[in-house]
Amino acid sequence: MSPRGVAIPDLRERLFDAAERVVARDGAAALTSRAVTDEAGCAKGVLHTHFAGLDMFVAELVLDRFARTAALAQALPGQAGTGVVAENLATVASAVLTLDPGVVGLAVTRPGAAQRVREAWQAGAPGFGLIQEAIQGYLTAEQRLGRVRPGVDADCVALALVGTLHHLLMTGWAGLPDPGAQVERLIHALVDAP
Repeated sequence: MSPRGVAIPDLRERLFDAAERVVARDGAAALTSRAVTDEAGCAKGVLHTHFAGLDMFVAELVLDRFARTAALAQALPGQAGTGVVAENLATVASAVLTLDPGVVGLAVTRPGAAQRVREAWQAGAPGFGLIQEAIQGYLTAEQRLGRVRPGVDADCVALALVGTLHHLLMTGWAGLPDPGAQVERLIHALVDAP
């Protein structure tokens, strides 16, 4: 544990990682500020010193994780003409599915967190909307290069893929097979179908 009054390097990330471990190991109901700080090896009050309560902490955790995933998605249009289209889409889909459904679910079930995330997304914070736009832009770029059929509706494919990923995250799949293979089949059905 860090001594009192000594700055902890990368504290925010340390707390976020600890929260994900708590949720993965003990479930969403076990997430408390004390559980997070114990897991992170920090003083009990450090979370409340840096965040306006557990709801705001959860919201910032979810927003941070979505920002990382959206950054990967935003690079997708620049990859047009490289690799395999379905594999490029599957890479972004996999990144979305690495978000912890338990943590994402917390942002929905905790009213303060849900409100903060919703407001942030409405203000332009990276989320599902940005991921959808990146996929649509990528597919449109691939159509211009002739690697995706002209008849593919890039807007609808992006919406269908992001909607599926949203569904999988919100319903979780604990105890079920990893949905990655199913998502890859969906991508091929949407992009490769005549």
